[in-house]
Amino acid sequence: MITWSKRAALALALVLPLAAVGRPALAADPPVCTAPVPSTTQPGYLVADPDCEITGAPFTALPGARVHTGISAGAAYRIEVPDHWNGTLVVYAHGYRGAGTVVYVDNPALRAHYIAEGYAWAASSYATNGYDVGQGVRDSYAMIGLFRQATGVAARNVIMTGASMGGQVTAVAIETYPRSFVGAMPYCGVLGDVRLFDYFLDANVTAAALAKVPISFPLTPPADYQDQWRAQVAAMLPALGVTAGRPPSLTAAGKTWSDVVERRTGGVRPGFDSAFAYWNTATSLAPLNDLPFLFGLYPGLTGGTSNIATGNVTDNRGTFYRSTSRLWPTADEWRLNASVLRVRHTAVADPGLAGIPRVDGNPRIPVLSLHDIGDLFVPFSMEQIYAGRALAHGKSSLFVSRAIRGTGHCDFNAQELTEGFDALTGWIHTGHRPAGDNILNPSAVASPAFGCRFTRATHAAFVAPACPA
Repeated sequence: MITWSKRAALALALVLPLAAVGRPALAADPPVCTAPVPSTTQPGYLVADPDCEITGAPFTALPGARVHTGISAGAAYRIEVPDHWNGTLVVYAHGYRGAGTVVYVDNPALRAHYIAEGYAWAASSYATNGYDVGQGVRDSYAMIGLFRQATGVAARNVIMTGASMGGQVTAVAIETYPRSFVGAMPYCGVLGDVRLFDYFLDANVTAAALAKVPISFPLTPPADYQDQWRAQVAAMLPALGVTAGRPPSLTAAGKTWSDVVERRTGGVRPGFDSAFAYWNTATSLAPLNDLPFLFGLYPGLTGGTSNIATGNVTDNRGTFYRSTSRLWPTADEWRLNASVLRVRHTAVADPGLAGIPRVDGNPRIPVLSLHDIGDLFVPFSMEQIYAGRALAHGKSSLFVSRAIRGTGHCDFNAQELTEGFDALTGWIHTGHRPAGDNILNPSAVASPAFGCRFTRATHAAFVAPACPA
């Protein structure tokens, strides 16, 4: 067992030369774990040992590969290179990790596949936590230079990939440094930048309106606002038929709310009822983990800044909420839109790397993405927003989206991810665009078979008619 005293004896080694170059390690030479060390760039932050998993297990090379680890500019990093390297580097960007002050690096889900197929990979912890996409872009891009520094060889080609918030890191990175990458694979990604937070707003203000509970959106929330919001949510839940930690038994108002959320997250589609039940049974993120999931995401809790932007990034003044698919709105829909709280933005997606960076949807390289159609944390509509922006830029031919019949966030199995990556690399090498789903066609999305083409095996909690044989 490794004691903290032994870790402390090696702590200084992480702050000195490793901060610049890192160290190689062989599979036969397992590292000794050290305690987290103070960040040299972010006061109050600690950087976890990149030679160990966050669980304390040593990080070692896979058979037939070599690893390099270190800390650079306040961010831990890992690099793994197969003995028979094909010259391509995959840079992996991780997702949101809350607001803690310990940063740590981990491995991509496709690590073993990369090494088996001859790809090297590199990943950063980022120097900060929180929804700091800009820092994620800077630290992920820096991995290209750190790879050359650690291995002595420059990658001939670089592929960018990332999950969840890392999907936005991926989308922003390839637009910020368009000549540095040959392809990209975001998955379950925030490809609509601030539109994600608009959705969080939509879900909560429509719930309040349908439950007839007055709410506010303070641009500077008072110290007791979380308690105020808890009380307001407690008044909403019975009217909707939702209870934290238990499957919902929706009232008429709750069913209308479900219909509104379905249309705001990608349109009528298979499995939505099971997804809505799943996400309303789940409890939210700390410190609001006593509330049903969506209610803990209300942007008013942070003044719409997500604790990273300079002001409120959410806006629903031009949004007309629909609960039906009729050509003309119903009287109930008009009443809902007349009663819903309207919010005006005071900040927008940033054109650079500050705040919440903008995703233009203007790729210069092949981009292949995967998304669960039942994900209500980072909803499927993120794919449609990116596809619409790519279409507006005349870049539809460079974007392929694959719909997966899953309910959770980033709920993909190894085969789905592997097939996606192999399709992307085949596209890069041959120029032949792989197959995807027609996500901008409402009729295609509403088809009972939507998502069947690229889903492999059954995903837990997703309930829909079986796919055609």
